[in-house]
Amino acid sequence: MKLGLIVPGDHAWSQAAREMGKELEQRTDGRYSVTLFPAGQLGSEAQMLQQMQTGALDMSFMTVAQVVNRVPEFGALFAPYLVDNEKQADQLLRGPAAQGLLEKLPVKTGTVGLGYGVAGMRMMLNAFPSDNVAALEGRKIRITPFPPVQDFYRLLGAVSTPMPLTDVYDALANGQVDGVDADLELVWKLRLYERAKTLLLSGHMMFPVVGLVSGRTWAGMSEPDRDVLRELTRKHLGELAAYYMAFGEKTRADIESEGVNVVEAGPDYFGDKLEEWERIWTRKAPVLSELRKEAGQL
Repeated sequence: MKLGLIVPGDHAWSQAAREMGKELEQRTDGRYSVTLFPAGQLGSEAQMLQQMQTGALDMSFMTVAQVVNRVPEFGALFAPYLVDNEKQADQLLRGPAAQGLLEKLPVKTGTVGLGYGVAGMRMMLNAFPSDNVAALEGRKIRITPFPPVQDFYRLLGAVSTPMPLTDVYDALANGQVDGVDADLELVWKLRLYERAKTLLLSGHMMFPVVGLVSGRTWAGMSEPDRDVLRELTRKHLGELAAYYMAFGEKTRADIESEGVNVVEAGPDYFGDKLEEWERIWTRKAPVLSELRKEAGQL
């Protein structure tokens, strides 16, 4: 089975996919094995989703961001301050509202959703002082281009600037962008802290990954093998929450040691902008109300 990712081969998502593949081969007595194609070798996530629709690609661990472009209801998962940390994010993604969203995928994307994982909470790394939300006005922020995040930065008055992650380091250096929406893993592993010295430690959104399998591949699998694949995908993606919790605590200290100014920012930092986002997305994705209710019980 070919499994594609946009993240590098040493990224936590790639490691989870690799371990899943090893266990899958053992559990199916060699009937199935997994070959990884990380770092966008097979194209963008949009291209990989198209490949899964045709059966040219068997699987992907991809950002839920790409799924939102096909199934807007998934945008509710990116509600600002829906959860406080990766542990809560993992719990919410296992709940009925998030799991119910997976049922929409076969018809709308030609894929089967096996389960979710959690990346680190989103922060902002900026090349300008960011003591208050007004500082973001007119600033060019690199984002993953999909509606929930685009709406978030539009409401903040920033200029959303999509670009491949591999280009961000140089873009920060030459002023093509003023900041980047990212998690601590990306800030650290891509050495972005060398080019921007203000970390807005906001944790304003979770950023889930979803394990997808081509509907054509799924149709050719026996029920027992389907059960094993779903079980192992959920297991290894589910382990990401603990990884990111531990990684975040250590990495914050490492980033500070590089002379980066860390600014603590909670919901109050963003003022009434969050309420505007909520109004927009409650209309676009009514499941948001259900997710808020479940999150309040965590």
